[in-house]
Amino acid sequence: MRGVERDAPIGVFDSGVGGLTVVSRLFETLPNESILYVADQAHVPYGGRDLSEIRCFALGITSALFAAGCKAVVMACNISSAVAMDAAEKEHAPLLVVGVIRYGAARATQKTRNRKIGVLTTEGTRNSGAYTQELHRIDPLLEVTEVACPQFVPLVEAGQSLSREAFDVAEAYLAPILRGEADTVILGCTHYPYLLSVLRELAPTVQFIDPAEATIEAVSLSLFQKDLLRDTPASSLLTTTGDAEAFCQKAPLFLTSREDLEFASATWNGERLILPFSSKV
Repeated sequence: MRGVERDAPIGVFDSGVGGLTVVSRLFETLPNESILYVADQAHVPYGGRDLSEIRCFALGITSALFAAGCKAVVMACNISSAVAMDAAEKEHAPLLVVGVIRYGAARATQKTRNRKIGVLTTEGTRNSGAYTQELHRIDPLLEVTEVACPQFVPLVEAGQSLSREAFDVAEAYLAPILRGEADTVILGCTHYPYLLSVLRELAPTVQFIDPAEATIEAVSLSLFQKDLLRDTPASSLLTTTGDAEAFCQKAPLFLTSREDLEFASATWNGERLILPFSSKV
């Protein structure tokens, strides 16, 4: 097993640009850290794919990030966390692999007052049952209502997060959760934090949980305990398996502007992901 270096990057991946919301949280919490990000846009959306296929993608990306020297890997993608987290932990132990579902569920159980929790999620994540399973693992008596929100991601990526349509579809998606009297709702997709102002206006008494917050707290604590936090700032490399130019143009919608970002393409060779090399990461 290779040694882990303090100055090594943190790997983060998602099926698309939504995972950059997690990268933003990392930059806020750990500003010195270098991030190596993969947007698997060659296979987006993951939601309509077979779960075994998504698991293959997630494990391939995780292996590539560790092979590139990452000291930790964050599965920002909810569906990847649902289907590949356990396998990735076993395959790469004792290296740090973190998924958003585990920490999002834990935070929701801490916040709920009436033990009724809603989950706004993608169809793939809902079909996996991962959030309900994890919530019931923590507290079997929780009442959980999961709702798939297929129109949320297109609205966010089109820059329509505050549109009349966004309010209309959010109201429809929240309806069964509010009927179930949930006082806490998990945002089960990396795109959904961009709809928070709409959701809070429609359900002002509900606590909305962004799993990225608890996930990054866990990463920060683990790296601190292992003395693996960087001492000085470093640049980050954001890659995509899709259209690199389009990715570069869309990234600022999800990420605070920084001067130390590089963009590049990554490519699949069968089940193996080939990442570009950057001397700055």
